Amino acid sequence: MADMRDFIILRSVTRWSTLGAAVLVIAAATMTGATAQNVVAFVNGEPITALDIEQRSKLDELATHKPPARQEVLDELINDKLKVKEGKRWGIEPSDTDINDAFGTMGGRMHMNADQFSQALTKGGINPNTLKSRIRADMVWQSLVRGRYSASLEIGEKDVLAEMIAKKSDDGTAGSYEYTLRPILFLVPPGSPDAAFEERKRDAEALRNRFRSCDEGLPYVRALNGVVVRDQIVRNSADVPAELRKGLDSVPVGQLTAPDITKLGVELFAICSKTESRADNSPGKRQAREAVFAEKYEQQSKRYLDDLRHAALIEYK
Repeated sequence: MADMRDFIILRSVTRWSTLGAAVLVIAAATMTGATAQNVVAFVNGEPITALDIEQRSKLDELATHKPPARQEVLDELINDKLKVKEGKRWGIEPSDTDINDAFGTMGGRMHMNADQFSQALTKGGINPNTLKSRIRADMVWQSLVRGRYSASLEIGEKDVLAEMIAKKSDDGTAGSYEYTLRPILFLVPPGSPDAAFEERKRDAEALRNRFRSCDEGLPYVRALNGVVVRDQIVRNSADVPAELRKGLDSVPVGQLTAPDITKLGVELFAICSKTESRADNSPGKRQAREAVFAEKYEQQSKRYLDDLRHAALIEYK
């Protein structure tokens, strides 16, 4: 379970990572201050206003690319109030730093820093605090469900095998590999024309043809002008996309992957070692384990939230 510690939060981050493309083109809907502040519901005495619904609706629309139903948005806001209140009851209260870090991570996935992300949301008519409130509720809820119901979220080998059979996964017995990689970057100054990138790509291909081992090749690369050897990284094949996994598998140890053009220049990787991992770390088993966990989590989450709603005092205006 440890390898899925951030599974639910990462999935939440992924869900909202589509905001960047749309946030710059959605105009803010007009609403008078008096109308926006009208209280539409109380949740255990805490108000939800028309402005809350308007803001969350915009956020949902940016993520899903379709206008959400008003009642669905109101239910989301009610659920978030219940989650945060239940978290306080159990002493689970993420700090502002935690929330801002997660907010910044979302911006980073869209190649924006936190300030740029906030500005983009604001231009789309969304107060950044609307997203931060959603992040807070998600963080609290993950901690609550995982902490209180950890036993029911345990995943057995039979569960994993059943999931693999259902999805017709064929690599259950195949082992995965752990790669030790050294990124090599051929630098290209910002603003350079495409021809400069193509020239550096040819240089990278030339290096690839003569590179035969990390022990001998990396010292040679470090002596080249405008080329950087980055820190060593370790990747398990179960953690990388299938296409990238095929690329790594096809390159012998001691050689270089095909060069790719990036913002900073042309990058390729030296494969310095490749060791077989345990069979239960295969990509198929990893995916099946995550799918089973997600299903168990959703089921337990729904039961927990239903109990909170039944016990809550919810008053509609």
